[in-house]
Amino acid sequence: MPLRRFGQIIRLRPERYDEYKRLHDNAWPEVLALIHACNIRNYSVFHRGGLMFAYFEYTGDDIQADMATAIADPKMREWWVLTDPCQQPFEGNSTGSIEGNWWLEMEELFHMD
Repeated sequence: MPLRRFGQIIRLRPERYDEYKRLHDNAWPEVLALIHACNIRNYSVFHRGGLMFAYFEYTGDDIQADMATAIADPKMREWWVLTDPCQQPFEGNSTGSIEGNWWLEMEELFHMD
């Protein structure tokens, strides 16, 4: 299966910027290993003016199964208990990371290798 690219957005609560940055400066090895095991590569999160943009590449062949694995993992769920309060979802997208639809997916309009 070919590589799939994903872009997602969410807001960052301004008063939680330092906390969110600190968490990601010290991302847990278990969470990073799980992300890798779920076939996610080249994962980045960018921030500007309260808006966060995430980019990652998916290299597997069953994203639904891989995301279900991530969602069910106790360490990932523990991580989200810390990171979700720092985030502010867009309207209509507010069930949280554990439900799997916290960040809004973006449409890829252009790509060049």
